[in-house]
Amino acid sequence: MRASEAIRIYFDRAADHLDLSAPMRRLLLTAKREVQVHIPIERDSGELTTFIGYRVQHNDARGPLKGGLRYHPQVDLDEVRALASLMTWKTAVVDIPYGGAKGGIAVAPAELSTHELERLTRRFVDAIHDLFGPDVDIPAPDMGTSGDVMAWIMNQYGKYHGFSPACVTGKPVEYHGLPGREEATGRGVGILTLKLLGRLGRPLPGTRVAIQGFGNVGTHAAKFLADAECRIVAVSDAGGGFHRAEGLDVLELLRHARAHGGLLAGFTGGDPMSNAELLAAECDVLIPAALGGVLTAANAASVRAPIIVEAANAPIDPDADAIFDTRGTLVLPDILANAGGVTASWFEWVQNRQHYRWGINRVRQELGRILAESFEQVWQLATARQVSLRTAAYMQGVSRVAKATVLGGLS
Repeated sequence: MRASEAIRIYFDRAADHLDLSAPMRRLLLTAKREVQVHIPIERDSGELTTFIGYRVQHNDARGPLKGGLRYHPQVDLDEVRALASLMTWKTAVVDIPYGGAKGGIAVAPAELSTHELERLTRRFVDAIHDLFGPDVDIPAPDMGTSGDVMAWIMNQYGKYHGFSPACVTGKPVEYHGLPGREEATGRGVGILTLKLLGRLGRPLPGTRVAIQGFGNVGTHAAKFLADAECRIVAVSDAGGGFHRAEGLDVLELLRHARAHGGLLAGFTGGDPMSNAELLAAECDVLIPAALGGVLTAANAASVRAPIIVEAANAPIDPDADAIFDTRGTLVLPDILANAGGVTASWFEWVQNRQHYRWGINRVRQELGRILAESFEQVWQLATARQVSLRTAAYMQGVSRVAKATVLGGLS
């Protein structure tokens, strides 16, 4: 199933509960603009290589478009289109004044030198600089990109439009970025996991957590939950993972990863396990924080966790989601669970516009407040309408976008 088809299923389910008309559904599902560009660069060897870049601007009824930019070999138009619509609903769920967009380049960043990656990024900006900006569309980091990539985007955009730090978020703190932005997605996953456990009346100390993915999101989520006295019993990255029933030492994991290029391979503080085994690990909370589509009808039955928190985008396909719903596995959906990143991006954008910066404590306080309020709204809606948290989150997001569309006028 294509990514866009999966999100369409969730959208239709929410739209049915909202009694949206067929014309409104078509309008909300149709992207405002889809752009595909060829990006030729000269490699360090002198060879000419052409890459394909995408930017899909889905819906701006509630404000400027917002969405990450990912560099990954599997990036294609359908994936970017699906993720752009996901951003529309995500920004609406947490009620920040943005629409949804997404972008990407089909490239394996590890196969490029730093200089090649910079040339690729700047040429991409050359191709689309008239289509984004502080009041139009604000990119941010995603899989395969970083604060450095955002700094190159800001610098290249400035060559056309002047000093505009708000044209992109996720920049290094030293280059007009936000303290706490790097940790925000993972910290948000942790905050919402604790909120969910609290609502379920489950004691926090000793809660067993398994995290698939130990990149930026997974590491910050692990640290936050470990600090809250949860027990991180399993973690993994692309090369495999480790398990320890008594709980892994998260600080040792972080030190090992930093010393080994961000990789877990060679860690000695736990028993080796595969990614497939991690998804089936004995735990209380499973957090898929890597690629999408890792939980399917083929492996859903093997998942033993009663709670799943979607830190990644679309890690559960609709067939698996139906299985989890039938058997009572509680899923906190991605459009709420990983919304900490875009929420902090809004903080950065606002401060760039004001030429002012908050301290880390205020960033964390405001992030916690917004996510907690959004969770409570979704929880109450799910309870009142007797629907899943995913359907309730989509209902919250879709209804806000639909209302803004009507209020803004259709002509």
